[in-house]
Amino acid sequence: MSTKGNRMQLGIFGRRNAGKSSLINALTNQNIALVSDVAGTTTDPVYKAMEILPIGSVSLIDTAGIDDSGELGDMRVKKSRQVLNKCDFVLIVVSADLVLKNNLDFEKEFIADVRKRQIPVVLVINKIDLKNISNNQVDKLSASLSVPVSCVSAFKIQGIEELKQIIIKNNQRDWIAPTILGDLITPGDVIFLVCPIDSAAPKGRLILPQVQTIRDILDNNSISVVVKDTELAHAFKTLGNPKLVITDSQEFQKVGQLTPKEVSMTSFSILFARYKGDLEIFMRGINRIKNLKDGDKILMAEACTHHSQEDDIGKVKIPKWLRENTGKDLIFEHYAGSNFPEDMSKYSLAVHCGACMINRREMLYRLRYSEENSIPIVNYGMIIAYMHNILDRALKPFPDAMSIYKKTT
Repeated sequence: MSTKGNRMQLGIFGRRNAGKSSLINALTNQNIALVSDVAGTTTDPVYKAMEILPIGSVSLIDTAGIDDSGELGDMRVKKSRQVLNKCDFVLIVVSADLVLKNNLDFEKEFIADVRKRQIPVVLVINKIDLKNISNNQVDKLSASLSVPVSCVSAFKIQGIEELKQIIIKNNQRDWIAPTILGDLITPGDVIFLVCPIDSAAPKGRLILPQVQTIRDILDNNSISVVVKDTELAHAFKTLGNPKLVITDSQEFQKVGQLTPKEVSMTSFSILFARYKGDLEIFMRGINRIKNLKDGDKILMAEACTHHSQEDDIGKVKIPKWLRENTGKDLIFEHYAGSNFPEDMSKYSLAVHCGACMINRREMLYRLRYSEENSIPIVNYGMIIAYMHNILDRALKPFPDAMSIYKKTT
């Protein structure tokens, strides 16, 4: 299963009418993006999944022109730049005539921003069917900008395969963590996965973190035993003790009582805190909870936009538990999907979901942005474990995070 959060996010940027949409159509060999001679045809980011082997599944992102102007144009440029927060690879498209005129101010500024973020970037010179660019000019431009340069004609499908090879060559594998729990288990280990089927469970299927964890167990030649919380006791009685128990965070207390003390236990959410983000950053945020005061604002951030249930974990349960745990009158603000606040100054704490629906780059951006604004951030699973006095046990499989927790408590 390849989801948006697991694909390499490849952003395509450039001025209006540089041929960004045409390039997406050429790369995918499909008429995905609307193409027009009128500058500014693309107004909002457009996503298209494709395979670039051996990288795997890639999500191409077509963006509005970085030279757009006016009130609406400024909003489009802002949206395009926000896409950078999730990009694992960037193509900057420029038309050949601007290269010949040495009119690359927009491109140079954008490349500097991308490189500052440590994202691989390639400059793509488009429309070489209209203006010829010599190899010598390409080499000089590449040297002056310190980035690879590729020449294509998106209209005539020239140079597209060569561009793909440049993407493959310059791809960094850190856009996805190597494993969810493969470093915690060995071949043949038995893992119990506790997956409650309640009102929030999707009809006829498991949720994404559960599915991805099962696949990771299989990839590491171990054995997954999937049970509901109501059958966990029977699983222990029938199968004996597993190497590890992974539970839905909301069932921490019940599962903790049923799981023998000698058996390691954690949650899907904590596993994904490590897989998609940085467990240590989340860990440092835990201690802010005991310092919350009446009137403090808490940011509740979710990476998806699911339909809320009456007992929704982010909108109902965690706020209720936090108020009970702290005894404070706290104010909660909710952001979902791709939305994440630019102004973090009003928050005393950010609480983030497991991030299964966004990619690792975007989650790391959110963590860094929170830290840059001196706002502590915690993960759903970790804060639930903390409030139910089971965090020590839930962190036991992760010695590094555990040592940080011990030092700061």
